[in-house]
Amino acid sequence: MNGIITLAVKDLRLLVRDHFGMFWVIVFPLLMALFFGSLFSGNDSGAGSMKIALVGDSSEVTQLFFNQLKSSEVLKTITMPLDSAREMVSRGKLTAYVHYLPAESDGQAFLSFGRDSIEVGIDPSRKAEAAYLQGLISQAYFMRLKTMFSDPVEMQKTLHGGLAIIDSLSWLNRQQQSLLKNALQNLDTLLLSSDTILAQGSQQNGPFSDIRIKFTDVTNKENRPRSSWEITFPQSLLWALIGCAATFALSIVTERRTGTYFRLRVAPLNRLQILLGKGLACFIACTVVCALLMALGIVVFGVHISSLPLLVLSILSAAFSFVGIMMLISVLGKSERTVAGSSWAILLVFSMIGGGMIPLMFMPSWVAALSNFSPMKWCVLALEGAIWRGFGFNDMLLPISILVGVGLAGFAIGTWTLTATERNN
Repeated sequence: MNGIITLAVKDLRLLVRDHFGMFWVIVFPLLMALFFGSLFSGNDSGAGSMKIALVGDSSEVTQLFFNQLKSSEVLKTITMPLDSAREMVSRGKLTAYVHYLPAESDGQAFLSFGRDSIEVGIDPSRKAEAAYLQGLISQAYFMRLKTMFSDPVEMQKTLHGGLAIIDSLSWLNRQQQSLLKNALQNLDTLLLSSDTILAQGSQQNGPFSDIRIKFTDVTNKENRPRSSWEITFPQSLLWALIGCAATFALSIVTERRTGTYFRLRVAPLNRLQILLGKGLACFIACTVVCALLMALGIVVFGVHISSLPLLVLSILSAAFSFVGIMMLISVLGKSERTVAGSSWAILLVFSMIGGGMIPLMFMPSWVAALSNFSPMKWCVLALEGAIWRGFGFNDMLLPISILVGVGLAGFAIGTWTLTATERNN
């Protein structure tokens, strides 16, 4: 028993002496608790990472509906023509566009109740946001009706406009026109119970219950995901790259601890050659694994490739980026335990803020801005662009440049840190 206790005390002392290990055991869990606490604290003031385009005419009815959407704290809206909105959504720069088509009623909102249609074009990879967006659109639509009913001045203008055009409505006969005039003239009394009217109208079979909201996937006409596999395979390649980076980072610290690295140092090889050899091995492993996964996707799951040359370019740049990340992580500690903890913690956090775990729309706006610093985001975007988004070379320049820059920076910092550590020892 004394021997067991002695070994346990020894391991605890080693843990306490390993400052980086203590960080991942105590400090990092605390930081994660604070991070998730800020996400789900119930404060929506920071939300607003769902970016959508508003498409419609300049009529008063349309603008009233758009104003309701703009007032939402979880939406960032921009008004643009339909063609531009479709292009932005297909490129992954917007989550969706909302095209409002009011019913033909000469601009009279009252006469269009229940006959308006709304087209929502959404990025196929953002299906998680579709149901949430539908709820926001329905809420904005009914709030538009409530606003109109509750505004006496606005309602009076609408009633006068409706009375003026009733005689010109060819789809009503004389008796129906007369009945509608009488109804509009007595609507002031009914408006006293406007909340009840809207509540009953929104029930099943009510006049406002059937809002025609049509969701369509927006991609280039020549390139669109034929199945869900084409959307999910970029994520599978990402996790393969994460696994390769974590494995090779651990192998470097193992070789340093066991003395293999220092035996290589006395061989006719300089430090840079040794590290380049390790980086080349990681690069080849990342590339081969991604190639095998894509071959499996093409043969077994029918994944269609939009551009094979761009896919090769995106895989190579992603692999290069993770070589730099691997090199940087490998110098964060002197023990396998420290590097293993730090590698998976850092890679998982990068994946999380890059939208790989939780859709960015459910996060505060500062997380959406922070996602631009995650290489995972640009890795997935580059792979999607080559597989189904139909990116051209110019579209790929930004994500590929960022990935290559991350690889160069990570490898340089890791090499410099390892050199400085050897000198200090």
